Amino acid sequence: MAVRVILVLLSLLATLNASASAETPDKDALTLIVMDPLSAPLACDCVKGYAQRDYEALAAFLKQRLNQDVNVVFAESLTEAMEKSEGKVDLIAGKHSVVLADAKESAKSVRPIARLTDLKDSITQTGLIVVRSGDAAKSVADLKGYRILFGPADCDEKSKAAIALLKKNGVAIPDKIEVAASCSEAAVTMVELPAETKVAAVVSSYATPLLEGCGKVKKGELRIIGETEPVEFITLFATDSLSGDRLTKVRSAIDEVGLEANLLIRLETASGFQLCNEQTGAVLTAK
Repeated sequence: MAVRVILVLLSLLATLNASASAETPDKDALTLIVMDPLSAPLACDCVKGYAQRDYEALAAFLKQRLNQDVNVVFAESLTEAMEKSEGKVDLIAGKHSVVLADAKESAKSVRPIARLTDLKDSITQTGLIVVRSGDAAKSVADLKGYRILFGPADCDEKSKAAIALLKKNGVAIPDKIEVAASCSEAAVTMVELPAETKVAAVVSSYATPLLEGCGKVKKGELRIIGETEPVEFITLFATDSLSGDRLTKVRSAIDEVGLEANLLIRLETASGFQLCNEQTGAVLTAK
């Protein structure tokens, strides 16, 4: 009888240990760096239901799917983020061109694994050329001789794509490009200049609701006269620390985000992520 009791207890103990092991996340936690300008910690909450993406919810989802802790670090630059994370980084979510530029500066190898759709189910953004509502300019071609406020060089929509649009319309690009650090800075600078100043600014399409919503400019104070070609927007990148089976599991989990209705709401996305081809980085066929 005693032997039988001992065997039963040993069997029960083994079952409990197996269960505990299955429920205990991998101690080697993943580090997700978030540079998305529409994430809650990096944006204002002036527009209801907009620019409050909850990446902590994504981390909780990944933890459940991967059985691995996921630490989230928010920062506007990769350098700042890596200082906070003590150099740890496995995944980066941010503006495509900004992440690539920061990764190059930090000598960090990254590759795109998925792109996040917005509320209109788009994975791109554009640059918008704006003037003050009372300005005489009606089109991009009218900006000859204007002072133009561009965005930083790593923001394709406000720099590279905007320059291409201006050149296409016969507007000369100055040797020294004037840069505003943010869309709000560009808009505020422009509206505060004397009325007779011929000036235009380039802002990101995703930022326009926030300019009025956060009170940077008054409603109707700006007028859009041009739009650039679309460029990639929020992309999820993986670093070299993720490869093989680990990367495959992450990609599989990311692909399942679109099946979680509540998570879609919290990430302010229509259908979740669209996976990228592992070799080319191009988006695979949409679902």
